[in-house]
Amino acid sequence: MSAPTSNETVTPDATEAAEPTRRAMSRLRKLAIGIAVVVVLVLAAVTTFGWAVGRRALPATSGEVQVEGLAADVRVLRDEQGVPHIYADEATDLFRAQGYVHAQDRFFEMDFRRHVTAGRLAELVGENESAISADKLIRTFGWRQVAEQELDLASPRTQEYLRAYADGVNAYIADRSPSELGVEYTVLGATVELENPEPWDPVDSLAWLKAMAWDLRSNYNDELDRALAYSTLEDPSQVAQLFPDYGTAGNRPILTESAAGSGAGSGESAGTEGTGETGTEGTGTGETGTEGTAAEGTGTEGTGTEGTGTEGTGTDGAEGSGSQGAPSATFDGALADKGLREALTATRDALAAVPEQIASGDEGTGSNSWVVSGQYTETGQPMLANDPHLSLQAPGIWHQVGLHCNTVSDSCPFDTAGFGFSGFPGVVIGHNADIAWGLTNMGADVTDFFIERVRGDTYKRGDQWVDLEQREETIRVNGGSPVDLTIRSTVHGPLISDVLDDDKAGAASMDALVHSPTAEGTELGDYAISLQWTALEPGRTADAVFAFDTARNAEDIRQAAALFDVPAQNIVYATTDGHIGYQAPGRIPVRAQVPGPVSSDGSWPRPGWDARYDWTGYVKPENMPRAQDPGEGFIVAANQAVLPGGSGPYLARDWDYGFRSQRIRTLLTEQIDSGRLFSAEDMSAIQNDDWSPFADLLVPVLLEIELEDDYDSDGQRLLRDWDHTMDKDSAAAAYFAAVWQNLLRATFQDELPESMWPEGGDRWLAVVQGMLDDENNAFWDDKTTVSVRESRDEILTQALKSARQDMTVELSKDPGDWSWGMLHQLELEHAALGGEGVPSLVRAYMNPAPQPVSGGTSIVNATSWDASSGSFNVTAGPSMRMVVDLADLDASTWVTVTGVSGHPASNHYDDQLEEWAGGETFAWPFSREAVEAVTEEELTLRP
Repeated sequence: MSAPTSNETVTPDATEAAEPTRRAMSRLRKLAIGIAVVVVLVLAAVTTFGWAVGRRALPATSGEVQVEGLAADVRVLRDEQGVPHIYADEATDLFRAQGYVHAQDRFFEMDFRRHVTAGRLAELVGENESAISADKLIRTFGWRQVAEQELDLASPRTQEYLRAYADGVNAYIADRSPSELGVEYTVLGATVELENPEPWDPVDSLAWLKAMAWDLRSNYNDELDRALAYSTLEDPSQVAQLFPDYGTAGNRPILTESAAGSGAGSGESAGTEGTGETGTEGTGTGETGTEGTAAEGTGTEGTGTEGTGTEGTGTDGAEGSGSQGAPSATFDGALADKGLREALTATRDALAAVPEQIASGDEGTGSNSWVVSGQYTETGQPMLANDPHLSLQAPGIWHQVGLHCNTVSDSCPFDTAGFGFSGFPGVVIGHNADIAWGLTNMGADVTDFFIERVRGDTYKRGDQWVDLEQREETIRVNGGSPVDLTIRSTVHGPLISDVLDDDKAGAASMDALVHSPTAEGTELGDYAISLQWTALEPGRTADAVFAFDTARNAEDIRQAAALFDVPAQNIVYATTDGHIGYQAPGRIPVRAQVPGPVSSDGSWPRPGWDARYDWTGYVKPENMPRAQDPGEGFIVAANQAVLPGGSGPYLARDWDYGFRSQRIRTLLTEQIDSGRLFSAEDMSAIQNDDWSPFADLLVPVLLEIELEDDYDSDGQRLLRDWDHTMDKDSAAAAYFAAVWQNLLRATFQDELPESMWPEGGDRWLAVVQGMLDDENNAFWDDKTTVSVRESRDEILTQALKSARQDMTVELSKDPGDWSWGMLHQLELEHAALGGEGVPSLVRAYMNPAPQPVSGGTSIVNATSWDASSGSFNVTAGPSMRMVVDLADLDASTWVTVTGVSGHPASNHYDDQLEEWAGGETFAWPFSREAVEAVTEEELTLRP
C-alpha cells in the first residue's frame, strides 16, 4: 500500500474573504480535512510498518536449509492451507523437524506458553499486576518442578524424542533476532526490554501439559459454588435444586448397563467391580465375535460408586452423586457466615488469575466425539468424529501436522496425522494407518480443597504438629522490582491461601473457607487452604502421546490410556479392521467414606488434619470403564456421565448433563432406523447441528403466555413456527436467546452472589427443567419486590417483554431485521496483544475479523456464550472439527478455527476461519500420494 502523494493538498476557498462566517467555516473545514490527511498518512505508515515488520517474521517454507543434528534429509510438504507433512528416515529426525516447523510457525506462542507455565510471565510482559498474580499462583503450584520430575520419569525413548524436538526448535531460533521470530516481540519491545529468547528445553514441553490439565480440571468451580450457594441460601433443598443429579435430565451416559456390567451385547466391556478387598470384572460375551472375557485384575480401592442416580456404595470411591450431602442444621450458622460467602467468591476469582490457555474449566468447556460401526456406514468401515470445545483465540489452539517415517519400523514407528500443540512433539488427536482416536473431557473429580491447621511453620496431622515443606522463589519483573515468594506445602499440596493473603482476596479467603463444616462441627480459626490435584504429582502423559501415535489396536489404546495420567479424558477409537471402542484413562483419586454432616466424595472442602479424608490411592487402570463393539453399533462421548448410577468406579458427582450427547444419539439412531447409511458428510452435518434443547423445553410454555400488547408479542409470534435451531440467520433464535438471558436474570440474580449468576449452560437448563412444572417454586419469586410473590408465569412474561425491548435496543424495532448472527459473533483475540488494554491499531492487526456464527451453549454446534455477561458473543466452541473415514483415510476431513500459522502477516493465520464459521471442512490427505498431489511448497532440511 502506498502513502498519499505530495499533490494531495487542500486549496483555500476562492471567496474566503467575502464573509467572515464563511472564512471561519472554511478554516474549520480546512483543519478537519488536514487532520484527516494526517490520520490517513499515519494509518498508512502504521499499516506499511506493520506489514513490513510482520512479514519479517515469516519463515521460509520452500527451498533448502541446513539443520544441525539431522542424520539425513527431511522433507516438509505444505498444502494449500500451509499444513506441514514431515517425512524422515529416523524418529529423532522426525521430531527434530517438527520442533523446527513449530518454531517457524508459532515460536512466540510457544515462548508465551512456557513463560506462563514456569511462572515467569512478568519477565516477558513487564510490570503487570495480572501477570505477577499469575506467576505467584503458578509458582505456588510448582508446575515447572513437576515437569522436571516428569522428564526423569519418562521412558528413554520419550526423552530422546523430547530432546530431538528441543534441538529442532533451537536450530531455528539460534541465529534469529526476536523480531524475526514474531511481530509480538517488536510490539512488546516498545515498552519493555527484551533479551533473545532462551533455548528450548524438554521441560518446557512437559510443563505445557500442566496448563492443559489445569484448564481441563473438573468440578473445581462446582465445589466452590456448592458451598457458596449454601452460605447464601441457607437452604439445603435449594442448593440441591441448583446442582441437580445427572439422572434428572433424562440423558444417557456414555456406556449402558450392559456395556458397563456383564458385557452383554458388546465384544468387550469393563464390568462392575465387587465391594471390599476384591472384585472381578464383567465378561464380554461378544455379539460381534471379538474379544471374549475381560476378567482382569482385582479391585481394592474401597467403597463408592459412580452414582449418577441415587447414592450408593460399590468400589473405587466415595459416595455416589445422588444425595447432595447438604450440611446438617448444626453447621447452618457457620455456612451462612458473611465471611465464608466473601471468601468463596474471592477464592474463585483469585484462582482465575492463571491465564487461560486452552479452556476456562467452566460451562462451555466440553467436546463432542462419536464413532459409528461399519455396519452403518456407506464404506462398510467405521467413521469417527471429534470436535473439542475449548477457548477460541488467535492463533487457534491446535497445529495441524503429519508425521511420517519414510519406512515404518520399530526404530521409526510413526505414520500419523492430526492435531497437536505448538511446544509439544507428536499428535494429540488424529489417526495413523491403523487406528483413529478422539478425545473429550471426562470431567472426573481430580481436585480437592483441604482446610489445614497451621501454627507458625507447622501444621497439624492427627495429634502431632509437623513441619511445613518450604521453598523460596523470586519472580523477576521486566522493568520492575523482583518479587520474593515463600511457598509452603502440606502433605496434600501447596497452601494457596498464602498467595491469596498477598491480595485483597486473601484475607477473606483465609478467614472464611475454614468455616466450612467438618466432622467435628467446629469453626476452626486461623487456618490455611491447600489444594490437592492429581497433576501436581509427576506422571507419564508424555509417554501416552507417543503411545497413541503408534497404537495399532484396542490393546494398544488401553496401554496408552494407562499412561495418560492427566487430564482425564474420554477416548473413542476406531480401527481400519472394523472395530470401534471406548476407553477411560486418567489418574482418578480414591476417597474413603467418612461419616459426617457433608459428603466426603470431594464435593466439599476436607479437614486436612484428619487422615480419614486423605486420598487412599488411585483407581487401577484395569478398572477404568471401557467398551468395544457395542451392540447398538455406535458410541457417543460428549462429557456426559460415563456409567449408569451404581456401576463401576466412582469418577465424579458433577457432569455435563448430556443434552449434546443425547441429541447426537438421537440423530444417529434416527438415521440408523431409516436404513440410510452414514457418509462423512453426514458426520459433519451432525457436528454442525444447531437444534436447541433449551427451545425444546421452553418454547411450548412460552407460547402459552398471553401478551396483550402487539409490540410485546412481536417476538413471541416468531416462536410459533420456529424449528428450534439456532441458525445465524434466524430472527426467532435471536429473540429466544434474549428470552433465556432475561429468564435467568429474573429468576436467579436476586438470590445468588454475582460470581454465581447463571452462565446459561447445561446445568442451568437442568435446573429450569426441574422447576418448570412447579409454578410456585421459591426461585420464581423476585426477592427484590417487597410484599409480592411472583410465580412462574409472571417471570416468563417479564422475560418475554424484556427480550423484546432488548432486541429493539440492540438490533431494530422491526423483527424482520433481527438475526442470531448479528448478536452471536466470534471475536477472536490474540493471547498477548488482542485485549482491551492494547492500542486499537495493534488489536486490529492481531485479531481476525469478527464472524457471525450459528449454534450456542449446550448445542451440538457448541458455540457457547455467557448469559451473565450481557453479551451474546462466543466464549468457547469447537476448536477444530475432524471426521475420519477408516475405509479411506484420504477421504477424511478437518478444519481448525484459524489456521496453521501464528504470524498475522501469513496467509495461513486465519485462512480456515470463514470455512470453520460456515461449518465447512477441508480435505485431509494422509497417504504419500495424496499429500504430494496437493503440495504447494516443499522445504528440505539437510544435515
